[in-house]
Amino acid sequence: VNICCVGDDDQSIYGWRGAEVDNILRFDKDFPGATIIRLERNYRSTAHILGTASHLIAHNEGRFGKTLFTEKVAEDDEKVHVHAAWDSEEEARAVGETIEAYQRQKHNLNDMAILVRASFQMREFEDRFVTLGLNYRVIGGPRFYERLEIRDALAFFRVVAQGADDLAFERIVNVPKRGLGEATIRQIHDTARALRIPMLEAAAKLAESDELKPKPRAALREVSANFERWQKTLETTPHTELAETILEESGYTDMWKNDRSVEAPGRLENLKELIRSMEEYESLRSFLEHVALVMDAEQNAELDAVNIMTLHSAKGLEFETVFLPGWEEGLFPHQRALDEGGRSGLEEERRLAYVGLTRAKKNLHLWFVSNRRIHGLWQSTIPSRFLDELPEAHVEVAESGNSYGGYGNSYGGGSFASGRGGQGAGRQNPYGASRFDNVGAEKSGAFSNTYATPGWQRAQQNRTEATDRNWGSRSGHQVERIGYGETDSGYGAGRTSIKGRTIDGELVAKSVADTPSAFNVGDRVFHQKFGNGNISAIDGNKLTIDFDKAGQKRVLDGFVTGV
Repeated sequence: VNICCVGDDDQSIYGWRGAEVDNILRFDKDFPGATIIRLERNYRSTAHILGTASHLIAHNEGRFGKTLFTEKVAEDDEKVHVHAAWDSEEEARAVGETIEAYQRQKHNLNDMAILVRASFQMREFEDRFVTLGLNYRVIGGPRFYERLEIRDALAFFRVVAQGADDLAFERIVNVPKRGLGEATIRQIHDTARALRIPMLEAAAKLAESDELKPKPRAALREVSANFERWQKTLETTPHTELAETILEESGYTDMWKNDRSVEAPGRLENLKELIRSMEEYESLRSFLEHVALVMDAEQNAELDAVNIMTLHSAKGLEFETVFLPGWEEGLFPHQRALDEGGRSGLEEERRLAYVGLTRAKKNLHLWFVSNRRIHGLWQSTIPSRFLDELPEAHVEVAESGNSYGGYGNSYGGGSFASGRGGQGAGRQNPYGASRFDNVGAEKSGAFSNTYATPGWQRAQQNRTEATDRNWGSRSGHQVERIGYGETDSGYGAGRTSIKGRTIDGELVAKSVADTPSAFNVGDRVFHQKFGNGNISAIDGNKLTIDFDKAGQKRVLDGFVTGV
């Protein structure tokens, strides 16, 4: 019996579903004498894209190894572009502008794709494209506001904002499970119709009557009391704070925290992103109006539209132009993959990056940001280690002019050393030297950190050896971990691994200093984004500040100055 297996060990990305790359790696051992035939000629991508992908995946140990090549070599082929942005909002804005530029050059939107590591990243792009009037489609899953957990949360908010919204009430009256069956819901519906009142009001009346059994009656009484309490605070409580309260007090957040399915962590991330997105609007009602506008955006399969999907959904697809946002430590590679998989988790994340790179045929753009909103807090991020593994010969750092004043006159658009000490830090970089630190020195260091923003300069001035140590070190050395966007990753931050190249988990960032903050409660301070405010509480180097216009925020002390 002859057996022939076809597969790519560099594209095994479904370990979380039970797939094992070892199945193909040990094939020649399971079947002694097997012949391995490498299919190395590529008919899709340019030489620069193939060179970038090959150089990156070569850092994996668990692979057969191959050298991709193409015969379609042209001198005018674009290199792989690497861009930096201040935050995810600027990232989405810049990607939108680049897409519009391609569109003006007669490129079809259907031939462009944005591939994200986590589904919560889609929201920023969806909102931006609605603002621009740019057609888009989400592949491999629903759009952000169509996801189950988002629709549930929005249903809670709609009932609070408009108690007569019967469709929203009917969706969440038994979410989480409260023991309200179809018969009870039908009775609420019939009562509402008979009395010509909203279902929420009908539920309150039934809760005070003897028409229901004790258990459903008690459940309805709790539901009615909850909505009455939330509605009373609608005009007096900041809408983001109210939204968090609703999800917490309803038990909806706990429902997903206790869920052991593979999707649960992603759903929690999406809920956090939903709350974060609400801060851009004046009130809960104005936010709900925006969502209604986004949901009205036409989804037509025949429409010329930008494709948005996760990297996992992109396997097997190809596009003329590909955008890969969010290349930051903790997001990509994802901290959860590192925590749960160690070295094998890191290698699977690198394979996922390889898949993303090789989806592009002609144009490839990578993005990382300096700040992300996590748990409602602005946190500094550092570029993904994968960026440091890209070959100089095939990569070009894009020039970056942005609404925050740019990253320096000769920034060059990339700062692979940002957050790692860089050249200007004056001390050894604890994360590990980057091969890009000295590239472009004749242009004042295209890859070195020349940020010109006041916030970055203040952060650099306030750097200490303790805060530097929090950035950890490179693979195979002592590392510290903290869950990305989670107050407790469940694995205990600070576990280390020092054996050879065994990686027990890699660093993201840690916003805890060993030295007390230089500020005191009551101090008047200035933050570049939020303006002036007074410090109301201090926890290590994290300050709780009551800003004059932005409300209460928690920020790192390195990003504020005394007034």
